[in-house]
Amino acid sequence: MRLVSMRQLVFLGATILLACFGAASAQSVDPKANTKRESPPAAADSQQKLDEFAEAAAKLGGPAANPECVWLGRRVVSLLWRDDLDTAFRHLDLYDRFGCPSGHIQATFRCLVRQGSIDPKTTETLSGRVHGCWLDPALEAKPAAAPSQNSQSKSPPR
Repeated sequence: MRLVSMRQLVFLGATILLACFGAASAQSVDPKANTKRESPPAAADSQQKLDEFAEAAAKLGGPAANPECVWLGRRVVSLLWRDDLDTAFRHLDLYDRFGCPSGHIQATFRCLVRQGSIDPKTTETLSGRVHGCWLDPALEAKPAAAPSQNSQSKSPPR
């Protein structure tokens, strides 16, 4: 009886050993195949974000220039512009939790509103305009193009 239980124990141990060895060898993968390469657009996007954070740090200083404040703050302003108030307020809670200045959100949004609506025919985007206002909340609105002579309506003489 002792011999039977010893055989069972050896068999069980061998089974566990083979199972572990088989699982380990099945999981081993070529290390070169496992490395992830960023696609060029993703690398360019990452570099652009880093450049924007560095620009904010150079121009602003203080807590409004911290990367987390820049990222969350610009996001809050964009969400406010798109009338997504619920999400904007949730982001604003995080913004406040990081100790970022709430006055900078107000000034940036005021700047964005003063700039007027974004013409879909231009290459300017909402994020670009928000970034410009984040860096300089006193940014002046761009003057609208003067209407051409043909587009002006002439009032009839009385």
